Amino acid sequence: MTERDAYEVLQVHPKANQLVIQAAYRVLAGQCHPDRDASAGATRRMAELNAAYESVRTVDRRDLYDKQRNLTKTAVPIVTPYAAPMTRSEESEGSNVVDFGRYEGYTLEQLRRVDPEYLRWLSRHSAGIRYRRRIQELLDSDARAAAPTVGPFR
Repeated sequence: MTERDAYEVLQVHPKANQLVIQAAYRVLAGQCHPDRDASAGATRRMAELNAAYESVRTVDRRDLYDKQRNLTKTAVPIVTPYAAPMTRSEESEGSNVVDFGRYEGYTLEQLRRVDPEYLRWLSRHSAGIRYRRRIQELLDSDARAAAPTVGPFR
């Protein structure tokens, strides 16, 4: 079992006054004492409380405990795995699927059929930069299909 922090056991702030620590110990000892508390864990809680108070009981012991406590609280670096940068061809392969917003998971072709106005907005917005070339192709093909054919008049 790992040892809990003495301040946590005594339910006091680490910068609390020595008198506050003593008062907290006395109150908790009165509540957790096996003569008053008949539960199965009362003896264990009282032993834990006694050990915690013993380590911060005097100013000298408290200084020593705080130094040891600060040594054990070393920061653990968060290491993320290295991801190789993608080339332009790798980026464009999967760039046909929208991966944000209300149309997340839609392809640009599906989006053209469902909400062409959103597609026009996306072509102007910074979120659509990576899709801009393909969106422009889709919008141009729609414009060509909608434009009247030029030919001989009847």
